[in-house]
Amino acid sequence: MIFYTFTLGDVEDPEIYAASPIFEWQKTEMGQWIMARCADTAFRISADSQSWGYKVDIYGTLSDEDSTYFTLKYK
Repeated sequence: MIFYTFTLGDVEDPEIYAASPIFEWQKTEMGQWIMARCADTAFRISADSQSWGYKVDIYGTLSDEDSTYFTLKYK
């Protein structure tokens, strides 16, 4: 399940530039809730042809109960 998505501009090293927005997301209510319930949280960076930059997805696996709660509260 994808929890959060954001875009980056055309930067030289997207992993370095993605670190700050990921850290800021982890401090939000949603980020804290996910980090407490998802053991395999990860992120992926892919090229974004719409903005000529990068798209970053934070994703992971939740239990059925937590997935339902997340969808109702945050989506």
